Amino acid sequence: MVKSNEDKIINWVVILLLAIVGIASIFPLLFVLSMSLTPYEEVMKHGGFLVIPRSITLEGYREVLQGDQIPRAFGVTVFLTTVGTAVNLILTMLAAYPLSKKNLVGRSPVLFLILFTMLFHGGMIPTYLVVKDLGLLDSVWAMIVPGAISTFNLLIMKSFFENLPEELFESARMDGAKELRILFQMVLPLSLPVMMTIGLFYGVQHWNTLFSALLYVRERSLYPLQVVLREILISSQTMDYASAQANIPTETFKMSAVILSSLPIVMVYPFIQKYFAKGVLLGSVKG
Repeated sequence: MVKSNEDKIINWVVILLLAIVGIASIFPLLFVLSMSLTPYEEVMKHGGFLVIPRSITLEGYREVLQGDQIPRAFGVTVFLTTVGTAVNLILTMLAAYPLSKKNLVGRSPVLFLILFTMLFHGGMIPTYLVVKDLGLLDSVWAMIVPGAISTFNLLIMKSFFENLPEELFESARMDGAKELRILFQMVLPLSLPVMMTIGLFYGVQHWNTLFSALLYVRERSLYPLQVVLREILISSQTMDYASAQANIPTETFKMSAVILSSLPIVMVYPFIQKYFAKGVLLGSVKG
């Protein structure tokens, strides 16, 4: 097929716009990485702004990992991400599967109540009181249980289940399979794209846990990584964060901590990227 000059111009304009967006997205990450690896003297030579490091030092990363607060917070965040995501996926799946059945008694009122929560929320203080009465304050479960099921993710998974062929379920029932067996042995293997997609949503949410930790947790040993990074950003202005500030510049310390906190998610995403778009589309298109 021969493209007209107008089509070629449009293609080049699209390529140019995508290149600009790509550079704008990568540039901040490259700057943070360079600042974390470049010696302070080299940064000062370039006026405090450097994108491509001329020399490399790992002193910032050594200082970040030498203390016990960031490694401990890293462990808390890993627990939140792994256990919390598993809890989220199991509960969301157990709620979405029965709601995907049109013959379920009371399905419409339940769906209405679920959708109602997307428009109206109980509020911060009532939620805090519920968490307090459940005895979850100052525990990692206070950062998992209140958001155990996301309405948005539940609706995506429900739509995905609705698109699965009903004939598969009918043949399984004729063979004597119960609903739980159908769910775990038939539906779950077929639902890998949407499970990976929603798992990514939940995982990133848990990895970036900040507000719920500030609201429900007072014990410093239970602080997740984002809360510790927030403290670093605030206290670094006064140059009094730990003993590391006496050895390396504040900016290097901050950038090293940011890179270490972002690296796990960046490393995991390529392995589940192929499921991402497919899972969202299959869960949002009826047909």
